[in-house]
Amino acid sequence: MIVTKTYPLQSISMEEAKKLQFWIVDCITNEFQGHEILSRGDLGVVLGLNQPLTTQKAERVIRKIFGAEESLLVRGAGSAAIRFGLHAMLKPGEAVLVHKAPVYETTETSFRMMGLHKIEADFNDLAQLCRTLGEHPEIRGVVIQHTRQLPEDCYELSVVIQTIKKLRDIPILVDDNYAALKIPRIGSQYGADLSCFSSFKLLGPEGIGIIVGKKKYLDLLKEEHYSGGMQTQGHEAMDVLHGLVYAPVALAIEAQESELCVQRLKAGEIPEVKDAFLANAQSKVILVELKEEIAEKVLRESEKLGAAPYPIGCESKYEMVSLFYRISGTFRKVDPFLEHRMIRINPLRAGSDTVIRILKESIERVKVCL
Repeated sequence: MIVTKTYPLQSISMEEAKKLQFWIVDCITNEFQGHEILSRGDLGVVLGLNQPLTTQKAERVIRKIFGAEESLLVRGAGSAAIRFGLHAMLKPGEAVLVHKAPVYETTETSFRMMGLHKIEADFNDLAQLCRTLGEHPEIRGVVIQHTRQLPEDCYELSVVIQTIKKLRDIPILVDDNYAALKIPRIGSQYGADLSCFSSFKLLGPEGIGIIVGKKKYLDLLKEEHYSGGMQTQGHEAMDVLHGLVYAPVALAIEAQESELCVQRLKAGEIPEVKDAFLANAQSKVILVELKEEIAEKVLRESEKLGAAPYPIGCESKYEMVSLFYRISGTFRKVDPFLEHRMIRINPLRAGSDTVIRILKESIERVKVCL
């Protein structure tokens, strides 16, 4: 497979990111008093609430931010959010519709845990999607990954959701990891029943997942999250809000610098680079195609020059230097040979000058050794 064109999700502009930040802060001030915002929150299963009061308030803020009926903070990050969402929507052993592409590994694990039977349809092809829904009345739910699973994916999430809802009254769960607060809307805002994503990928605390969507599903999960150990504690809920405030602008800057890097590489600034693309794989990254099969060696040298060699949470609060990493597992499954001549780069908090310098010097070091 040769990557010739990608269809990355359209990032919000800097002005839109600022407005989103202001909206999030406004939502917080409509729920919390000033002294509460300056605290670390409470702990435990408060009588009558079965959760910390701070967490309940934070969930109300999140519900308002995304215009949802309900929201819930869960332990286990985005993967557990999806797992709990599947549990709320489906019964063990039922059939679930998915895009015809490699499924994200932790989601695949959730399918196995519940014994769910996957039925595939190409979401890029609406006619095929409609046929599949008609031919398989046993389908009881749908899982859609908002970001791209294949380089050639180009489906519009809103159109896919609307198409399914017109044909079948079945619940839809959207994996909004790497999409929330980067683009104008998430799945639940397009009509999906649940949207699931990780706070860790939004500059928040590790291990806390976010679910927003239909009240009937989240009420079920709230009832089951009655034990003290399953609660998101007040200080963790406050950290989720801190991350949500700062994420939109930080991610918009990252998107701008990614676009600038691609422009510079396409203009031939580094002769050894054959091409560069923006792609959602899974986070929005730069795919750099090299003229020679030296990707692994370039990655080794880039770490020596200060690039992060692996992700922590893919845009977590701990990640500040640019990430130079092998292409994603879903892309490798499509074409295992891609990883020998292609790398992915996420600028994170770095600027395009730093990214280009590290890539250029890494290639030069590899050439000296050839």
